[in-house]
Amino acid sequence: MEEFNAKKARQGDHEDLAGIPFYSRSVSLLDSDPLEEIFALNVGDFLTEHLINPELAKKIGMKVKNKNESLKDQLQELIGIYSINNTLMLLGFESDEEQVIYDSIAKTMALMLSLDECNIYLAKRDEDIKMCGTSKVETSAHKGVPDYVINCWKEKQSVLISGEGVEVQAFPMKNNFECIGAFEVIRSAKKPLEKEFCELMEITAGLFVTSLGLQKLIDEVKRVMKSKVVSTSELQNLRAQLTAIIGDLGDQQQSFVEILAVAVDKKGSYERNHSKHTAELSRKLCEHLGLNEKTTDLIYYAGLLQNIGHITLSEDIFSKKGKLTEEEWKKLQDSPNAGVSLLMNINFLSEVVPYVHYQKERWDGNGVPEGLKSQSIPFGSRIIALADAYCALCEERPHRPALSSEEAMGILQKEAGVKWDPIVVQALAELEK
Repeated sequence: MEEFNAKKARQGDHEDLAGIPFYSRSVSLLDSDPLEEIFALNVGDFLTEHLINPELAKKIGMKVKNKNESLKDQLQELIGIYSINNTLMLLGFESDEEQVIYDSIAKTMALMLSLDECNIYLAKRDEDIKMCGTSKVETSAHKGVPDYVINCWKEKQSVLISGEGVEVQAFPMKNNFECIGAFEVIRSAKKPLEKEFCELMEITAGLFVTSLGLQKLIDEVKRVMKSKVVSTSELQNLRAQLTAIIGDLGDQQQSFVEILAVAVDKKGSYERNHSKHTAELSRKLCEHLGLNEKTTDLIYYAGLLQNIGHITLSEDIFSKKGKLTEEEWKKLQDSPNAGVSLLMNINFLSEVVPYVHYQKERWDGNGVPEGLKSQSIPFGSRIIALADAYCALCEERPHRPALSSEEAMGILQKEAGVKWDPIVVQALAELEK
């Protein structure tokens, strides 16, 4: 009961004109449609907890006289949000044309993981598997499919081949029911693909196939809704399928963010899990400061991806021992902008962009990129900036040993009101007592 009341309290701002909380509105529908309440609860939780517009959650719980029209409205709301433009805007798309989309994915993955080449192969219904996208301009889209890619697709297993100065890997695009194709990555044998980058490729492949599966289901929903005669049970079945695959997509998106953060730390030569530690501390600060659940989640994601720009840079910049060239310094200095650009194209994370973009601002107004001052800096940016600094001070670095919690807090407290928000510094001090 306490858990229910807490849930109800968190949803207090989602009330209709009659003052009835959203999650209580559809109770009266149980007699006529048991799935109505399940739908409201499942999708309502998902929408609230995965950064989706709460206005949709309000509409889902409303009773409508005509059951079929109500179901169609619900389906239309869902497919409007989860269209291909939204679900597949993961890695930098700029066009709806398939060839451009797939080439864009391949080029972005090649850039992020310092690959010599990345290719995408798909097996569309009733067609043989073929190349649909590539990172290499000179590579023909009609290039034959290597045997190891075919085996990867048919066996639903990753394939690794080394030799002749290169390392080639194929990652299946699969779920529990099918395998629709494969990613092929080619890299110099001197730089084998690290475990973290392999995991990123695997979760990207899974996210890709789920997104395409969702798009197929959306197309089916559109077809059914155009029919003059459609049964209530058929609409309810489609609704159940949509909510299930949306839930899968949400889980995979979270996994994608978490493994992307690990890959960023790996490429940026940070201590492993630095981003995760920063994100977890940011979450604790949010909870201590009494921020709502959605804002806390956004700041947590921003903490994970605060250094995302680094993954688009050459590893040579991070491993170089000597002085950086002017061009290398420019790339390093612009890396937050690269990260913001990448995040803006990961549709489901677009709301964390301001927090990432302004994390280098200072309380006194002498930060970058805009020179914002005190309260004008987004609160989330102030939180993750302090969490990042604290975690960095407590980690061992090449030029110094790790500081103790007391030593780190002493430094940050001296800089409160100059670099950091004094309120956030005080909250951190209270947490670390």
